[in-house]
Amino acid sequence: MRAIILSDSGLRLIERDVPEPGDGEIRVRVVRSGVNPTDWKRRSAGSAGSVPNMDGAGIVDAVGPGVLSHHVGDRVWVMLAAHTGPFGTAADFSIVPAGHAFPLPEPMSYDAGAALGVPAVTAHRALTVSEVGPRRLSPGALEGRTVLVAGGAGAVGHAAIQLARWSGATVVTTVSSPEKAALATAAGAHHVVDYRRNDAAGEIRAVAPNGVDIVVEVSPARNAELNQAVAANHATIAIYANNGGDTAAFDIRPHMMINARVQFLILYTVGEAALQAAAEDVGAALRDGALPVGEEHGLPLHYFPLERAAEAHDAVERGAVGKVLITVE
Repeated sequence: MRAIILSDSGLRLIERDVPEPGDGEIRVRVVRSGVNPTDWKRRSAGSAGSVPNMDGAGIVDAVGPGVLSHHVGDRVWVMLAAHTGPFGTAADFSIVPAGHAFPLPEPMSYDAGAALGVPAVTAHRALTVSEVGPRRLSPGALEGRTVLVAGGAGAVGHAAIQLARWSGATVVTTVSSPEKAALATAAGAHHVVDYRRNDAAGEIRAVAPNGVDIVVEVSPARNAELNQAVAANHATIAIYANNGGDTAAFDIRPHMMINARVQFLILYTVGEAALQAAAEDVGAALRDGALPVGEEHGLPLHYFPLERAAEAHDAVERGAVGKVLITVE
């Protein structure tokens, strides 16, 4: 089989034997491999010879001993493949725990399946860590709540807009250009604010006079002042990335006075229960048609063949707007 591996010289395409699934594992014939910022960031930390990429979609090709939940021929989307073993999705075949592969119902495309994983599960976690909010998402779960999504044109931002909208929230998002504003609107945001304007806080407060309940935050250093200005009582600022700087400063007393919660999150250590809850809810949203992809739905798709996987990683590192996918089959 063809596989991209990590090497001292970067990403390299090789031929290798098709791996066999072990106890509790399945083998997926990969059709699409999704590339996330975490994938290029982990290149230097990965083991030489391992296959990168966390997310993907394809067809179950073989099941290991003890697996009763999957069958050969099942269409699935997978998450955290390169985290749970050496066989990520940048290859013809990937080995994943059966518990990290989820149904991809017809007529959902493999593009849509490969765009889930890290972005959608991260977005779900950010929307469910509020002190006074729901632990699970479903239609109506966020009814009456206002969600502010920072960077609504990014992959996590896109998923957060869609999941929050599906769950009944009023969704506000910040962007940095008219082009990104159009994408966030297409994703389903009710209100889009250019954060470079002098009165972004005023625009958000006009939509949410009592403040926003949940902030899905990609850039805590840059947005700390804005978040403070628009946070509601018992607001949660859920931070999943450090774009714009590794150090953020928070004024203690204003946050204390509204009982604000600053919640950090990363999927690698969040725990299996949270991952499974997110995957179940994401699957329900997928079946409801709430997670479409493509430029017309706010998430442009950029395709690279497997042999150009290094270029795909570079595109994500350079900040490509939308979702970068590797076409494997």
